[in-house]
Amino acid sequence: MSFTIAIVGRPNVGKSTLFNRLVGARRALVDDEPGVTRDRREGAGRLGDLSFTVIDTAGLEEAERESLSARMQAQTGAAMAQADTVLFLVDARAGATAADRVFADLVRRSGKPAILVANKCEGRAGEAGALEFYALGLGEPVAISAEHGEGLAGLYEALRAALPEATAAPEAKEDRSATTEESPIRLAVVGRPNTGKSTLINRLLGEERMLTGPEAGITRDAIAVDLDWRGRRLRIHDTAGLRRRSRIAEKLEKLSVADALNAIRFAEVVIVLLDAQTLFEEQDIRIADLVEREGRAVVIGINKVDTVEREPGARARLREQVDRLLPQIKGVPVVALSARTGEGLDALMAAVIEAHAVWNRRVPTAALNRFLSQAAAAHPPPAAKGRRLRLDYITQPKARPPTFVLFSSRAQELPEAYRRYLINALREAFALPGTPIRLTLRAKANPYAGRKRR
Repeated sequence: MSFTIAIVGRPNVGKSTLFNRLVGARRALVDDEPGVTRDRREGAGRLGDLSFTVIDTAGLEEAERESLSARMQAQTGAAMAQADTVLFLVDARAGATAADRVFADLVRRSGKPAILVANKCEGRAGEAGALEFYALGLGEPVAISAEHGEGLAGLYEALRAALPEATAAPEAKEDRSATTEESPIRLAVVGRPNTGKSTLINRLLGEERMLTGPEAGITRDAIAVDLDWRGRRLRIHDTAGLRRRSRIAEKLEKLSVADALNAIRFAEVVIVLLDAQTLFEEQDIRIADLVEREGRAVVIGINKVDTVEREPGARARLREQVDRLLPQIKGVPVVALSARTGEGLDALMAAVIEAHAVWNRRVPTAALNRFLSQAAAAHPPPAAKGRRLRLDYITQPKARPPTFVLFSSRAQELPEAYRRYLINALREAFALPGTPIRLTLRAKANPYAGRKRR
């Protein structure tokens, strides 16, 4: 039986380090600066023969109502309510602090089985400090070092004791080999800071899952959540806002940007979210171009349309502007929406599912070669060095994104302008709007190469 663990504690006690240790990967951002984690992050954890869901949370700290810290603490409270057991993490080297005592009471009031975990116990200083935490009244502290992987056997035994039914060995495993479940669409939402990415995901989920507010740059980690939309499963990644590289100075923002770029690389479809009040700034074009170069399917979302005046013909002008600024993904879906009111969400998700289908599209080789003959007849390739270029045949070796290989007698001499002509013709002929298209040129082997002339 699976169960859920929430890791809580004051800032900078090593919650994200323990989360990464349990999930077996560097999924959460880790830094010496307190308060790095803001949103709660979920992952599939494993410890010995136990499999579970583990939730990393923001550090507990006293804060005024409606402040960013208070909203972070509300996210931690939601994680404790969702969990089956709570790991209350403390810093053995710092000893028991007043904040630890305050939040120990909060953990007790949650009513969930709690395990007191003393982190940073490597060395003599850590071992001595762990003894202070008996005074918190949460039982014997489990001494570990999340960074070095020490003491995890003790944590395993504590989990077995706290959740005896959930951690009991199953009598018989269910055979699932016969059921084939469709894998979810991996979706990332990216854009400049404060364009409403987290608000959009909260609206799609129907709950305040992501931390939001008027402050720019709230999101730091690329947080993944699951969504079932009209019977189609999606895994959505919220990401940190992407600013120009020259404006990124802090180490923590560099880590956040790297996490966002990683989310783009592992996504299948990317929503590039723009602010309707400041449309198509240079950074918006850079982000869309980056997504195209990574070969992901693209959907352009224009958020906050409820804050601007709508003019006649604006949609047609917007379509023309997008195709002019982003010719490499001509025909990309553009959806006007309001994450605050929910306007346009059905159209946005329909565009995501359609973009995913186009991104996966395959074209038969016979149809491709009929297309090549017609394209070459309508617009013959230019001569190179006085000799005509012959286009032999074309095939599609893979999709995701659609990738084509064109064989020619002298592929290296085919002009770039003609290559772009073929890509645009492929897009129109086989209904591939907005998706990146890769066209590779290869020289056909010459059967007479190496033979001596008579």
